[in-house]
Amino acid sequence: MTVQTIPAIEDMTGAQRVELMEELWKVMSRTPEEVEPPDWHRQVLEERERALANGEIEYMDWEEAKADIRQRTIDRPR
Repeated sequence: MTVQTIPAIEDMTGAQRVELMEELWKVMSRTPEEVEPPDWHRQVLEERERALANGEIEYMDWEEAKADIRQRTIDRPR
């Protein structure tokens, strides 16, 4: 897929959408200083830092976090 032949996103297959997203990410990651995160990202980080400082939340081991995510998403009954 090239830029000149990109169909409307709604007309793309799932695989084409993933390919497009990967290409966009590859280009964007070369110059991260050009990508301004939205304000809500900063707000979420500030809230989490505040909660961590106040003892409301704790860090979690990465393996434990992955297991928790799997439990809440992939492994849940449908």
